[in-house]
Amino acid sequence: MSNQKLVIRLEDRSISACASPDKLSFIKNALKHQVDVFEQSQDADIILDLAPTGTGKTKAGLTVLLHQPNQSAVYIAPTNALIEQQTEAATKFIKDANLPHVVKSASAKDIKSWPSDKVGGRPGEKLYNVLRNPATVFNDVDANTPILLVTNPDIFYYATFFAYNKLDRGNIASGFYTKFSTVIFDEFHLYDAKQLVGMLFYLAYSHVFKFFQHGRKVVLLTATPEPACELALENLQNAGVRIARIDGEANNGQLLPSQTAVNLELRPKPDSKEEWITELAAEVVQRFQDNPNENGAVILDSLDNINRLSDLLQQQGLSKYIGRITGPAPQKDRHRAMQCQIILATSTVDVGFNFERHPAPKRQNLDWLIFSVRDRSAFWQRIGRVGRVLGKSETNIDSEAIAYLPADAWEQNITSLDITGGRAALKEILDNLTCLDKPFLAAYWRSEAFLEIARPLLELEELLENLTGTELISQLFETLRSVLGGNRTWTDYRYRMNILRGAETIAKKTPKEIKKDWKYIKGGQAFVKRFIKVTSPEEWDDLETGRTTIEDYENVFKKHDDVLADLKEFAEIFSTSYAPLFSFRSSLFESLPIRDPRGFLLDESEETQLDPFHLLRYYEFVQNGDYIELTHRASETYQLSFRLRYHDRWQEFVNTELNKLTAFKDCHITRSAGGAIRPTPLIQALNKFLLPGVIICPINNAAVIFQLKKQGIISYPITIVCDDLEKEYTFFAGLSGILTMAMKFKQLRLPDDEVFIA
Repeated sequence: MSNQKLVIRLEDRSISACASPDKLSFIKNALKHQVDVFEQSQDADIILDLAPTGTGKTKAGLTVLLHQPNQSAVYIAPTNALIEQQTEAATKFIKDANLPHVVKSASAKDIKSWPSDKVGGRPGEKLYNVLRNPATVFNDVDANTPILLVTNPDIFYYATFFAYNKLDRGNIASGFYTKFSTVIFDEFHLYDAKQLVGMLFYLAYSHVFKFFQHGRKVVLLTATPEPACELALENLQNAGVRIARIDGEANNGQLLPSQTAVNLELRPKPDSKEEWITELAAEVVQRFQDNPNENGAVILDSLDNINRLSDLLQQQGLSKYIGRITGPAPQKDRHRAMQCQIILATSTVDVGFNFERHPAPKRQNLDWLIFSVRDRSAFWQRIGRVGRVLGKSETNIDSEAIAYLPADAWEQNITSLDITGGRAALKEILDNLTCLDKPFLAAYWRSEAFLEIARPLLELEELLENLTGTELISQLFETLRSVLGGNRTWTDYRYRMNILRGAETIAKKTPKEIKKDWKYIKGGQAFVKRFIKVTSPEEWDDLETGRTTIEDYENVFKKHDDVLADLKEFAEIFSTSYAPLFSFRSSLFESLPIRDPRGFLLDESEETQLDPFHLLRYYEFVQNGDYIELTHRASETYQLSFRLRYHDRWQEFVNTELNKLTAFKDCHITRSAGGAIRPTPLIQALNKFLLPGVIICPINNAAVIFQLKKQGIISYPITIVCDDLEKEYTFFAGLSGILTMAMKFKQLRLPDDEVFIA
């Protein structure tokens, strides 16, 4: 492997400083990009701040509030951990700037903890009232004080896409669409496809409904914008949106050191997990022995890799020098880890994490960094973590880094890198490595994402019914289609969303309620028509030609309970199939409460939440009351698969269920090792009635499955147990099923047997 290593020295970086204008005089040692954001936001609708990580973009975004000091604002931070950090930063900024805003953090946990004595206990009810007037919820706030709400992309999405409960969704959406004069999206390069869809929808809405004309400002903070998102913003600009791009490293003669030079080594990630973890441990031990006074970190994408590396380092006697910062790690463990000489972290630290130490060293907080690379934005984000020296007194000590790239990078000619060319040469070569792309972004936008967009469009259209402005809905759709791409019309998506909305409502009702209400449910009649088309082609022909009417089915449902049961089951399958499109939970199952007394996951705490798939792959465990207690690390990684009992013959399964987005009954998880199925402890939370996804043939689609795996779209073996035989296929579960359709297949079927068209 040694002959595959590449070594390049990345030159040190500086950030431009400048004198503060009078309105920013409270900012000491202002940076030029902060002043530029403030000044250019006077005339721009969208301000894109591209300053490097760790150079004060948060403060830059908040300066925009000064243009409309009595108007409310929202700050969208990518994670709940960052909400806490940015709420503190925003509170300090508001005080320093002498602005009247009250700052409130609004994660789901925060909202639940808000007082209930004035407006009631529903989270949606609280959130709406805080938007309307914070004083109606909080005793320490004066009437009609403007609010700066610090929230996350999930809540922003649920609010703007009418995803709260029916009592609150209209009010909350109205508040988010109309209340805020300043909207700040932080670290948006880390957004996934769904989060970007929500953000771009909001930008297009603000343009079409003329909020930009009336002074709304949107600030986008990122050091590494995705090409697909850049194209979307370019399309918005072509539609008339005024966009200002600000480069924080423009040289105006007053430069402050922001990052040391970095001696970087590029290595291909080994295929063998054991080989790689052993290599990582040896690197860490060597660095600690050679430079015992230096601080460093290892950032990997796999939680299990971090935990196994922790085990090896503890065996080397480094227990008191290492700390883990991972998704399951509670705040107590994270705070301890921050002070350790060797920090082991997952992608949790990619988002606004500063590796602060107390007392703060005079030099960089991280002297060395070892990290894995899944895509190019992660590369630049992580390399930007090492050697930060903005505001430090010692700025000329080089930092060290090792980056493990996909082995495909060597097949794609990374060895042509000009190792004397510094950051510019490295950026050029990385930009041309397709193995570092996020190809699912554009594919997702062009696929059923428009069905996702159709939900708020339909809600808005109904709110505007018979009012001036209804025509703006089709204009908004066309703007979004120009921004994201797409082949179908608003009429197509409106009708399909109406069917889905009917399915969602009918699926939740009892047979008695369906009999009584189906004609009056939004989308109910459209869904019943689709049910007839799929299950009774002859009756559908009668309905199409006018020989029967939809009203005739009122008596059918009243007299035939079996037909009513079939309708409800079809509604459950239809709505469950699409449910991942409207949820932020990428896993099929909610995280489980875990006890970890032996420290497999945690350094000091004993309780956390853990993804069930991770639990099943890597641990032995027992149920202990409300908790699952980890007893051992699995001696070898379990392979997870599914088993589906199909109550018919195999050919019927092939004809009706294969290559189709749907939801499957009687589907269970199994785990195996060494080719043999092992007992899987019963976890009640994993026994879902229906599991959504797509099942395809692994033989006919071997190349496609391989490509999707390399792009991070996970599939599982699934054994179909039919009445006449058993056969193994491949299952893309949940959102992976929809992404699979978007990226690789042109003729997959949808739940109602319509052909998917990308």
